[in-house]
Amino acid sequence: MVSEPEQNKTISFGIPCYNSSEYMDHCIESILEGSNYAPDVHIVIVDDGSTKDDTPQKADEWAARYPDIIDVVHQENGGHGIAVLSALREARGAYFKVVDSDDWVDGSALQELLDCLRGFITSDLPVDLVITNYVYEHTADNKQNVVDYHYALPRHKVMTWEDIGHFNLAQYLLMHSLCYRTAVLRDGGIPMPPHTFYVDNIYSYVPLPRCQMLYYLDVDLYRYFIGREDQSVNEKVMVQRIDQNIRVTRIMMHSYHLFDEVNSVRLRNYMVNYLNLMMAVCSVFSRISNKPEDIEACDALWDELKEYDRRMYSRASTSLMGFWTTLPTRAGEKLSIGIYRAAAKLVKFN
Repeated sequence: MVSEPEQNKTISFGIPCYNSSEYMDHCIESILEGSNYAPDVHIVIVDDGSTKDDTPQKADEWAARYPDIIDVVHQENGGHGIAVLSALREARGAYFKVVDSDDWVDGSALQELLDCLRGFITSDLPVDLVITNYVYEHTADNKQNVVDYHYALPRHKVMTWEDIGHFNLAQYLLMHSLCYRTAVLRDGGIPMPPHTFYVDNIYSYVPLPRCQMLYYLDVDLYRYFIGREDQSVNEKVMVQRIDQNIRVTRIMMHSYHLFDEVNSVRLRNYMVNYLNLMMAVCSVFSRISNKPEDIEACDALWDELKEYDRRMYSRASTSLMGFWTTLPTRAGEKLSIGIYRAAAKLVKFN
């Protein structure tokens, strides 16, 4: 682990790469050009055991061109979460942000983020979490969908969890919107399982109670590419990987007894709703799959939540999402799936 004296950068960007040769250049260039090649910016490219293209060579070439900015980690394939942890281990920035290799950042928004972070560091103001907007970039129809936090968060103000408002279904704090203080992530760790998709939900959930001071910077920073058929958020892919969503949800469930361990009522309500959403996702996709083993695994997850924490189970099972995603009978299942697909079409998250 990098010691505190070596944290001489403002921010480290972790870029997990797995056979990413086709698009990783755009991601890296967006950070370099957007920051004007600032010397206080640090990039950690993690080659997660790529074998099918020249990702390892490209990563080394980038590091050779910008040795003061870019570091490279080569490792055996461990999956997205393990790559994030590897980047975090090497981070030399006071702040840390993950940018997936097929995504990119907006240059002007990045400049505003850097100015903001530099101000916190200069003022010795330990803001633990900076939140920015992100944009779904849909390649199929060349349309954009901006996810912002208007009305849920006060803008451009240092705050605590007691200052937050209500988050609607499209406003959850996902990995794309989060820039953590590096020490917050390292203190306590992040329970990322290997070879598992959807671990960004763990990253966006488990560290939150460690964050005491927050700041919402209202800029459209992160550009989230949507369009490849093999993307993890594609419905067909999610059905095939329902076991991994269940695995991630189980880790989130066991991270806290929320009503006993999270003191902030507003943060607790947010985290309860996030867990409810994850339970609902497992329920919907087990029904879309319609395989007995998937439905049984999801039912077992609900039973496990009931045994682990009855108050959390009660909130999840009686919530609106819990109700409409676990409707009995075949007609109820069709209605649940129909409601999910209507929401997906409206929010355009896959």
